[in-house]
Amino acid sequence: MLYRIGAGGVIKGLRPLILRVAVACIVMGFVLGEMTQPLAKTPLHAWHCSANASMAPFAGFEMPVHYGSIVTEHHRCRNGAVLFDVSHMGRLRFEGDGAAQLLDHLLTRQVVDLAPGRVRYALVCDARGGILDDVLVSRVCTPAGNDYFLLVVNAANRQKLLTWMQPHLADFPRVTVSDRTEITAMIAIQGPRSLQISSGLFKTDLRKLRYYRTVVTEPFSKPVIASRTGYTGEDGLELIVRAEDAQRIWSNWMLAGRKDGICAAGLGARDTLRMEAGMPLYGHELDESINPFEAGLEFACDLEGRSFIADDSLQKLRQVGTPRIRVGLFPEGTRPIREGANILDTSGASIGRVTSGGPAPTLSRPIAMAIIDRSQAAVGTTVVVDNRGRSQAAVVCPLPFYKRGT
Repeated sequence: MLYRIGAGGVIKGLRPLILRVAVACIVMGFVLGEMTQPLAKTPLHAWHCSANASMAPFAGFEMPVHYGSIVTEHHRCRNGAVLFDVSHMGRLRFEGDGAAQLLDHLLTRQVVDLAPGRVRYALVCDARGGILDDVLVSRVCTPAGNDYFLLVVNAANRQKLLTWMQPHLADFPRVTVSDRTEITAMIAIQGPRSLQISSGLFKTDLRKLRYYRTVVTEPFSKPVIASRTGYTGEDGLELIVRAEDAQRIWSNWMLAGRKDGICAAGLGARDTLRMEAGMPLYGHELDESINPFEAGLEFACDLEGRSFIADDSLQKLRQVGTPRIRVGLFPEGTRPIREGANILDTSGASIGRVTSGGPAPTLSRPIAMAIIDRSQAAVGTTVVVDNRGRSQAAVVCPLPFYKRGT
């Protein structure tokens, strides 16, 4: 069952719990392992500090977790519009003769047929079929008529992927790969008012841009790459801009959305939004020990009529099936369940683990995603979660938890 309720739908007494638990989960997840490492700053770092954002380490960057209330930012995205600084995400540019063929060899989705202006969701898998990352690949066409490919990768995986790709570049000597992360910024506007707010700011009417399409355009006379993509379950845009233009574009976007109640949102709301939308996150639902079929991402694997790094393994996995699968869980009560919690069947046998868990402000209840034995994955099955030493019942439910317009 899919749900959609307004900001007033949070039951009395749950809002403080949501905020406390979400902040604790998000901050602890961001900080562990990064306390002693020097942190990079995005081009919008000064703005976040001036807005009194709560900052925390994440993937080597100092990033805003929230600006006062994760719940408020979450609801504003569901019902209006918010801006996210996602400049920590990696941005890799591939150009030259053979760029399409190289990416076709590296990714689980076909790239050689990707038309200019199109975007595809894809996976990077090792030879065994384990997921190294999930990515967006775009074919960007410049105003001068040239085109190149852009790969947006998860922040923590950028250097890993660059190293992993290196041996494969020898077979494509005319391809140039450049890391554009540090010389650009990435901004996302998400929510049902996003396109309306943005309509007068660009030379291109982005309301006419279809989903998973990209275009080079200009807001405020500054060149940007705009894509109709996002990570919240809402409509919106993601922009890649020059680092030196980021603060001006951000501030003008905030000004343009003032009448519509736009606000900045941090990684806390980004996490609760993507969980409600059933979107996997690397390091949680995705890693090298998980294959696409276990993660429920078989749609992101083009296996017919092409050869790529993981094709043999993925073909075999598809044929024999996988013993476990990603599912949604509705825990009983109001207590959220945490990542890593062991999941048991009703006889007490271990059948899987929680991969993400926390409050769902739109639904006014806790939710979780898990990878469990396929034999226990039928919707409606009751399981038991070892929630920090306490048994808590949960019911298997379909993903996503939330879908806009329903």
